[in-house]
Amino acid sequence: MLFSRRLMLGLAMASTLAFPAMAEGPTEIDLFFPVPVDGKLARDMGTMIKEFNETHPAIKATAVYTGSYDDTLIKTRAAIKAGKPPAAVIMSANFLLDMQIENELTNLDALIKSDGSTKEQFLGQFFPALQGNAVINRSVYGVPFHNSTPLLYINADKAKEAGLDPNKPPQTWAELTDWAKKLTKRDGDKVTQWGIAIPCAYDYCGWMMETLTMSNGGRYYNEEFGGEVYYDTPSMLGALTWWNDLVYKHKVHAPGATPGPAVSTSFISGNAAMMMLSTGSLTYVRDNAKFNYKVAFIPRNVRNAVPIGGASLIVPAGLEAEKQKAAWTLIKWMTSPEKSGWWSRATGYFAPNMAAYKTPEMVDFLNKNPDAKTAVEQLDVAKPWFATYKTVPVRKNLEDEVMLVLNGKKQPKEALVAAQKAADETLKPYNETSLKLP
Repeated sequence: MLFSRRLMLGLAMASTLAFPAMAEGPTEIDLFFPVPVDGKLARDMGTMIKEFNETHPAIKATAVYTGSYDDTLIKTRAAIKAGKPPAAVIMSANFLLDMQIENELTNLDALIKSDGSTKEQFLGQFFPALQGNAVINRSVYGVPFHNSTPLLYINADKAKEAGLDPNKPPQTWAELTDWAKKLTKRDGDKVTQWGIAIPCAYDYCGWMMETLTMSNGGRYYNEEFGGEVYYDTPSMLGALTWWNDLVYKHKVHAPGATPGPAVSTSFISGNAAMMMLSTGSLTYVRDNAKFNYKVAFIPRNVRNAVPIGGASLIVPAGLEAEKQKAAWTLIKWMTSPEKSGWWSRATGYFAPNMAAYKTPEMVDFLNKNPDAKTAVEQLDVAKPWFATYKTVPVRKNLEDEVMLVLNGKKQPKEALVAAQKAADETLKPYNETSLKLP
């Protein structure tokens, strides 16, 4: 009997040592993902994760839809606070600085080193314009996944009807204003077709204000320090004044603050002849427009310049080592040239991994869809996305005031003075501690 018990115990131990993976099963991880633009992004994410699980049997990843970029930040922080962080998150690229300040991110340097790579080699895969929102204090905290720049979309058929050449899109604000005037149609006092539509809702509004301010030669924030924004400045005043003039002086842009989906719907339906929107909506436009369209650089007043948008993959803080390793495997797979290119073709975001554009599938796709090149070409003038301490509240300090302007309740100067005052107050705790003011 004693012999039998020892034998059984030995067999059990041998079985455990020989087949640890079978005994423990796959490492289960969650990926939080937002859907910030139009289209079938959620379905595409399901397709991508299904393929990952089929090719990586030691890991079982589950994609968890988390709403907008702002919602995703809130839910990720709640999960970290509850001690149950997701293994990976597709996080708005400009939230990383705030999360790093709050110790909510995993520094990825050690994971990169464990692969036998250097930070420079790892980052060298991605377009240089994206690195400003991925690297903080010379350490890597995010991996570019789906990124964007704002584009000017033009209904080419309506442009031709108005005597405009869609192959020579407006290059400056003055030219864009002229185009918008010619493309606006009225029936008495009623506007039947707007010349231009620009989105303004939480998140999108701040990005568009940064776009216009940069095009006007200015800056939105201090790129070297998370405690300063430049709302009450001549360059931002010029940007908001031009936007306000499109609405109330030239009457070529609908009054009110319009969310991104309403802008794309207006363009698709023919209610707006031009729009400024993310390249992330390009596939949606391509699949749904019943007319010929063109995409172009954002017109300038002073210079051609646009902010980076979109999201990076992050690993939240507080994750156990096994899940952290599994998350890193998932992140590297999702950002490989092949998957990066597939995601770009499916969604309209450009592929951050430069090698994606050398794959046969991408070369063939771009030959058939040259409009997908514009956002990549615009990267030559792209700069990092607005990122500060308390990014969302500081951004909303401005967005609340811009909405009042577009709704006809404030003038641009009055609004920007109020936005600056509110943002300075929001940033005050960080400045007082990080600068160690006397």
